[in-house]
Amino acid sequence: MKLGMARGEVYLRFSAILVLVLSACLVAFDTQTKVVLLGIQKKATYNDLHALKISVYVTSAAAGYNLLQLCKHSTCSRGNFKGSYMCMAWISLFLDQIAVYITLGTNTASVAASMMAVTGSEALQWMKVCDKFSRFCIQIGGALLCGYVASILMALVSTISAYKVFRMYSPKWFLRLKST
Repeated sequence: MKLGMARGEVYLRFSAILVLVLSACLVAFDTQTKVVLLGIQKKATYNDLHALKISVYVTSAAAGYNLLQLCKHSTCSRGNFKGSYMCMAWISLFLDQIAVYITLGTNTASVAASMMAVTGSEALQWMKVCDKFSRFCIQIGGALLCGYVASILMALVSTISAYKVFRMYSPKWFLRLKST
């Protein structure tokens, strides 16, 4: 079971990295240019919406974090010192939780901001951007979907990290280490 769980964590982290990189690339490289008036062109990029720019940074950082965790996973073994393993397990759980919540929050903020591009706002006199830049909006929608898939994958990784931490404690006594 232990080897299977470690292998599952590696597969989940690798899948999360792939989906995070895909999401960041879809947003960062998505541009569309349209002629607005007689030779005046308007170009839609992710820089037009600050939430998308932050999303690119966060998904890239989350992919880098998962890559570092994969490197740590392949080079480090459990070791002889139970205290250092326990400390690393807690740190890993804490960082996994941060990565999941920040990625999910950033992706949700990007969805909320992108809805203004889809619906517009008459009160603020903002036009519907997706009427003119439909390919751009479809690609951004795909990237945001990838961001949610990556958040789910990282949440599964986080449950494995939580299992690693809490299996060291006794089920009979609250937060008392198991005797070995």
